[in-house]
Amino acid sequence: MKINICPNCNSERNIKSGIVNNRQRYKCKDCSYYFTVNKLGKKIDDYYVNKALQLYLEGLSYREIERILGVSHVSIINWVKKYNIKRPYNGNYHSTYKILNAVELSNYFKDTSNLTGAGLVVTELGDKFMLIKWERFKE
Repeated sequence: MKINICPNCNSERNIKSGIVNNRQRYKCKDCSYYFTVNKLGKKIDDYYVNKALQLYLEGLSYREIERILGVSHVSIINWVKKYNIKRPYNGNYHSTYKILNAVELSNYFKDTSNLTGAGLVVTELGDKFMLIKWERFKE
């Protein structure tokens, strides 16, 4: 049997006292406080939070991150606000990204023309890899 703890006095001595908004209501026997048990929301794994923030800092938009990770862009916005993440701004560069498997990534690095005039970051993304490349805007 699950024991419900009073949020007012932390007592475990409580009794059922009706239903409010389809949730069981309890009354604490010690302090006479009425409460309902908090609903636990769906928690997203910390891996996805970290990966989303990393991709945001790398220059990807909220919608791009949503398509890649399958996590709502609203959740990503909330994480950026919660952790007060500030993306450095540099208007001289633009980023592009590719999702590659191990063989495609190996072939990408064999072609040395891909490696000149740009910065690269490779990050693991499940069983694939994401390659983010920054290039200067051509004037």
